[in-house]
Amino acid sequence: MKNNKMIKDIVKFVFGLFAMGLGVALVTKSQLGTSSITSVPYVISMISPLSLGLLVLLTCAFFLLIQIVILKKDFQKKQYLQLIVGPIFGLFVDLGMYLFNFVNPTSYIVKVIALLLGCIVLAYGIYLQISAKVIINPAEGLVIVIAQKLGKEFGIVKIIFDFTLIFIALAISLYSLGSVQGVREGTIISAFLVGYIIRIFNRIAQHVRNKKLEVQEAITS
Repeated sequence: MKNNKMIKDIVKFVFGLFAMGLGVALVTKSQLGTSSITSVPYVISMISPLSLGLLVLLTCAFFLLIQIVILKKDFQKKQYLQLIVGPIFGLFVDLGMYLFNFVNPTSYIVKVIALLLGCIVLAYGIYLQISAKVIINPAEGLVIVIAQKLGKEFGIVKIIFDFTLIFIALAISLYSLGSVQGVREGTIISAFLVGYIIRIFNRIAQHVRNKKLEVQEAITS
């Protein structure tokens, strides 16, 4: 039974990572700005010789380092595996871009629809990763650590975290490039919506669990 549960959790985690890749791809294909998670490395890539892929990996490593600093001895060694999530996630993003190659919206309304669908898929992928309780990508891992330390709901901390990244990206862009680059309305919309949608998924899951418990209690009573 324990092995079966572990296999199910791993499958859920991988599928969640795949869904995240599809979600990021859709947000990108909307042509309304990059996602909040990639906003900082994307802007830095414009002013440095380093590639976006390398900067994303460095950012993931930085997020992991912050987790270690916050948790100290409570940091679980298995969470070092977060470092391998970055390359796998990148592959799923590339796969998503390939699968959605046909998505090239020209009208603004279609762009918004693609953005909203991307936010929903991305949020669902993050929700699956968290509920799998295996390992998680470093960005979401840091949000979980902060949420636990502050005693706040993950979705709320996620929104604040994403907007913090956007503000950092804006500051770097304005200071180094003299204008706003890499951040558009879609970046801001996704930063708010993804965290909010995750909260909805969590509440739906909790409602389903409560209903199952009620049914089990009714059967056994």
